[in-house]
Amino acid sequence: MQAPSPAGLRSSEAASGLPSRTLNSGRTASTPQRHRHHYRGLLWHENLDGWLFIAPWVAGFVIFTLGPMLASAVMAFMQWDILTRPKLVGLGNFATLARDPLFSKSLGNTAFYTFIGVPLYLVLSLLAAVLLNTGVRGMSIYRTLFFLPSLTPAVANALLWVWIFNPDFGLANALLWWLGLPPQKWLFDVNLAKPSFIIMGIWHIGSQMVIFLAGLQGIPETLYEAAAIDGATAWRRFWAITLPMLSPTIFFNLVIGIIGSFQVFTTAYIATGGGPQNATLFYVLYLYRNAFDYFRMGYASALAWVLFAIVLVFTLAQFWIARTWVFYEAELVA
Repeated sequence: MQAPSPAGLRSSEAASGLPSRTLNSGRTASTPQRHRHHYRGLLWHENLDGWLFIAPWVAGFVIFTLGPMLASAVMAFMQWDILTRPKLVGLGNFATLARDPLFSKSLGNTAFYTFIGVPLYLVLSLLAAVLLNTGVRGMSIYRTLFFLPSLTPAVANALLWVWIFNPDFGLANALLWWLGLPPQKWLFDVNLAKPSFIIMGIWHIGSQMVIFLAGLQGIPETLYEAAAIDGATAWRRFWAITLPMLSPTIFFNLVIGIIGSFQVFTTAYIATGGGPQNATLFYVLYLYRNAFDYFRMGYASALAWVLFAIVLVFTLAQFWIARTWVFYEAELVA
């Protein structure tokens, strides 16, 4: 028996009045719909897995960061000593700031540390990174030795420097005696206390140095080779190639350094307690005293939000100024 030809099938379909796509419409229409449902199911499961993975962090952020921030924002407009019920005082806490001499004193001490210490740490960490970016034998050992002090816990670091700056038997005065210079009181001198803290901060430039080192190793060697062929000296190559290519790294360390300088607390709390004569009463230490020594939680919350506003303004100003001096590789090539 001979099988029907395709022409015969088309003619029979035409005779019946039902086109072929109508006969298979149920199967062809349902397949894309099933694919869409399957894709949506997979997407929903992927989103659910993602939320489950980040749920511990989200819970920690809401409970330990966002929650206390919102509570302190409300508390900044109240008077509360923990033992009695909070009392709404409106802008009273902020008005007290304007009349508080210790507020301006702590802010001035912090500003001194920021505007002198942060640029000094940037320069020293950059110089250390440049020196450690050479191909000298055993360089990995030198890099480790420079970075290890930054891993010292803050409490141990403070105790170590208290011993170094001891006016009676400290290493600092022993070095001055060896150089033929008179001994100093260091942390016990009103004029030398803040500079001593800046010297103590040099101990932790290792973290910035590592970031600078990573930035230096990301600069293409072809740029230096081309400049050397053109007769550029090492100093010229540093100013014309290294600094522009390293400007994003400098900007990052500058922003992080300023934010960190406004949060100096542990060293001052352990080494001097804010003395002598409030010379090392930094802002966060004063905030801590109001909250946990004087139990002025509302006033401490107001101090915290003023600090947040100051850091935010400084950070935004840096991002605005960065447009004039921070250059990225794509911009330089263009």
